[in-house]
Amino acid sequence: MPARKNSRATQGGGTIRKRKDGTWEARYTLPRDPGTGKQVQKSIYGKTQKEVAQKLRQVAKDIYDGVHFEPSRLNVGQWLDIWLAEYIGNVKPFTVASYNTQVNVHIKPELGATKLSALTTHNIQVFYNTLQRGKDEKAGLSPKTIKNIHGVLHKALAQAVKFNYIKFNPSDACTLPRWERKEIKPLEGAEVSAFLKAIDGHKYETVYTVTLFTGMRQGEALGLTWPCVDFERGTILINRQLQKEKKKGGHYQLVTIKNDKARCITPPPSIMKALRKHQRTQMEWQLKAGEVWGNDMNLVFTNEVGGHLAHFTVYKQFKDIVSALKLSEARFHDLRHSYAVAALESGIDVKTVQENLGHHAAAFTLDVYGHVSERMKQESAARMEAYISGVKNL
Repeated sequence: MPARKNSRATQGGGTIRKRKDGTWEARYTLPRDPGTGKQVQKSIYGKTQKEVAQKLRQVAKDIYDGVHFEPSRLNVGQWLDIWLAEYIGNVKPFTVASYNTQVNVHIKPELGATKLSALTTHNIQVFYNTLQRGKDEKAGLSPKTIKNIHGVLHKALAQAVKFNYIKFNPSDACTLPRWERKEIKPLEGAEVSAFLKAIDGHKYETVYTVTLFTGMRQGEALGLTWPCVDFERGTILINRQLQKEKKKGGHYQLVTIKNDKARCITPPPSIMKALRKHQRTQMEWQLKAGEVWGNDMNLVFTNEVGGHLAHFTVYKQFKDIVSALKLSEARFHDLRHSYAVAALESGIDVKTVQENLGHHAAAFTLDVYGHVSERMKQESAARMEAYISGVKNL
């Protein structure tokens, strides 16, 4: 006897038919899959028509209420590929490369074959623990690296939750290895003085000086353009950074700065004077270079023919200078730290220092430079004590 079909949509949507084996099937259609773009059809089975009709009405209600859940057939690797291709948003090229590395080098080899709907917190926790311990005689990864891997996986799974591929994000409850912030090592006053003497006349003198007394990141300094330097107002707009694509043979390009939040700073007059002098020098280079000149990005810091400066070259020259000063542990980023410490110790308020550095909040600035603020508190207490003594003796 052929299967009896009922093409009439039942109350709640969908159709019901009797199968050859005597059971009943209700079919319903879901919205298009946001990952694949395909229309999705599902079936519900039961022993009687009444049973599947009741199930179908409940499904229709859940869909209408926005609480319906359909486990995804994708595995973790397939979803990560879709997420990377379509849903990471308009992020910087460097960030795209970083996401791809975390996914393809770390996450997919261990979790890629697991069904997305079957992925559990325990699976992920074991994965993180293995990364920390290391295996096959390989050293474990640092807590900071594991935190970065977690950040990528968490974002991808959060998107899967939005699409109702999974009910909740299983990485939410994972415990990450403790990450301790490295102690910052800014240059002390005597070291700053020695450094300034060492770079006097150096071809990157202005780069190092501007970085040291503005707190710019290396990419921000190398990506500074002349339209962002306002000599009349004595300000600098920091809205771009020079970044190299994270791949072999990658090109340098101007991209938005960290946190995508431009900031306008007011450097000391001596820094604006140094930039004006550097501008005149660059004009002389342009005259000598003639048609060879190629500063298409209108960069402040270039070589003698208008080409951008390479991060590694500027860093290597810096390391040679500090090594000669027996400060071999100093990093280029320590120039930024040195600015922050000097600014706080000279009495500049924390809010201004935070804005100049481009931190998202003053609390973060205080957290990073807490040892400085603690010393300032002690000095403040000493000044108050001196005031109290003076008042008592009036």
